[in-house]
Amino acid sequence: MNTELKEAIEALEKEKNIMRETLFEAIENALLTACKSNFGRVDNIKAWVDRDTFEYYCTAEKEVVETKDDVEDKLTQIALEDAVKINPAVRTGDKVEVKINSQSFGRIATQIAKNVILQKIREEERSAIYDYYIKMQKNIVTGIVQRINGGNISVNLGRAEGLLNEKETVPGEHLKPTDRIKVYIIDVRTTNRGPRILVSRTHPELVKKLFEQEVAEIQDKVVEIKSIAREAGSRTKIAVYSNDPKVDAVGACVGVNGIRVNNIVDELRGEKIDIINWDENPGNLIQNALSPAKIVAVFADPEEKTAKVVVPDYQLSLAIGREGQNARLAAKLTGYKIDIKSETQAKDAPGFRYEDYEDEYYEDDEYDEEYQDDGEYSEDAEYSEEEYSDEEEMAYESDGADKTAEEKETEE
Repeated sequence: MNTELKEAIEALEKEKNIMRETLFEAIENALLTACKSNFGRVDNIKAWVDRDTFEYYCTAEKEVVETKDDVEDKLTQIALEDAVKINPAVRTGDKVEVKINSQSFGRIATQIAKNVILQKIREEERSAIYDYYIKMQKNIVTGIVQRINGGNISVNLGRAEGLLNEKETVPGEHLKPTDRIKVYIIDVRTTNRGPRILVSRTHPELVKKLFEQEVAEIQDKVVEIKSIAREAGSRTKIAVYSNDPKVDAVGACVGVNGIRVNNIVDELRGEKIDIINWDENPGNLIQNALSPAKIVAVFADPEEKTAKVVVPDYQLSLAIGREGQNARLAAKLTGYKIDIKSETQAKDAPGFRYEDYEDEYYEDDEYDEEYQDDGEYSEDAEYSEEEYSDEEEMAYESDGADKTAEEKETEE
């Protein structure tokens, strides 16, 4: 029993998660490589490791010739008088397996064998790490910030390091070494230097997976996350639905005294989270998505995926949100292109009045002409602070100069 080799293989199997058979094969290949370095060729040489005793052997198959003078190649031939010492029954012309003393190999051959084994171990270790993390792709893991190189951050994930690119970091979030964070694995790739694991702190699925971990009802499939829209570092809107009428989907996600959602907010370093009820009725869904703004009316077109929304004059800025954020997130959450107007603006805007929908049939040219406006919000839209201010100003001017002090205070 080769106890030393046995202990080494068992340790590698446990620590590096490398299969024992793979290690046996690596040793056998290393022995053949050493033989080739020592003899120049290995056509007739075999190497193997006994799986029970952990002893390793090298043998050369040689042809038996009559006398030592007849031996032309010592690697492939053996004299009869030497062959009978191995097997008394052999005759001239037979084949006999002759043991090779691998311990007599020179330093160079030994070093080559060592390098072959180490290389195989590294390859198998990388493969094991890749197999481990590829199963965790599209999921979240906890890591520790290791190094910060410019905008890129190296995160220790346990068995490997993940790369947090600058574009996947949350704006305004200042991480430092030893910080413990949760990240979303977006991709796992194989490279010559081992697996390359790309992680994110901005992906919407990060928030979704955090809720799945935190909320037992989501794990049990009682509550579903139907849609999610996120602007990392600022605000997230999430639409949830309960498969059990007795379970309040929003309440389950918030938790007692807000403990569940607060845990997620803490992990996201203070990012605001709006949780709304999902509704199959697009009008109700859009109304929920625009919360906390109050809605007067929603005219949704499921075929065109557009919606026209009327809000009280004093709620227009709240419905749109700072730099259009509330409307933009609502559009992402619902998948609708949303056009928002105040009650004053809606009075003279085609498509924003109930009477515009009394007749369900419109001529195509008339329909296109009626639905022209400049207050549309969609998933891909971008809003500047200047545009946001102009929209507010328009609402104020339309309202006239007789606003009450109470209304002005509400707007402020």
